[in-house]
Amino acid sequence: MELDDALTGRRSIRRFTEDNVGEDAVKAILEAGRWAPSGLNNQPWRFRVLRGSEKDSLVECTKYGHIIEGAPVCICVFLEGEEVYDRTKDMQAVGACIQNMLLKIHDLGLGAVWLGEILNQREKVEEILDVTQELMAVIALGVPAEEGGSTREELTDLMV
Repeated sequence: MELDDALTGRRSIRRFTEDNVGEDAVKAILEAGRWAPSGLNNQPWRFRVLRGSEKDSLVECTKYGHIIEGAPVCICVFLEGEEVYDRTKDMQAVGACIQNMLLKIHDLGLGAVWLGEILNQREKVEEILDVTQELMAVIALGVPAEEGGSTREELTDLMV
């Protein structure tokens, strides 16, 4: 896939088929995230792949629980506090990591959505998963059961 096609063709997908997502695909997605840039190359991200009942344990942690429930796989992305040297830069790095993963998911012909609303229940998620890292996002992914759609503002309207 050409870069421009990936950048302009990727859309948030919120409904998935029941088809499985293989371990090789999940590993490729995590690898894409791992190669994101970070300040001082500190790589402050950590991942947790959820399937089945472990994934379903998060359904009540967000008003978008139906998306988690319908996704074959969820990837939780965390900020590793022990690696943080500048919180703002490290949070930006985690965002770059997530974008890399979303682009790889699209490249693999899969679909995904970046769930941020779940951060309202961040501490509950961290407790359920028994982690000490700070939740940054959950990526729900699978084989798309819909086509995503969105529009973008004109570039001239985004200039300050």
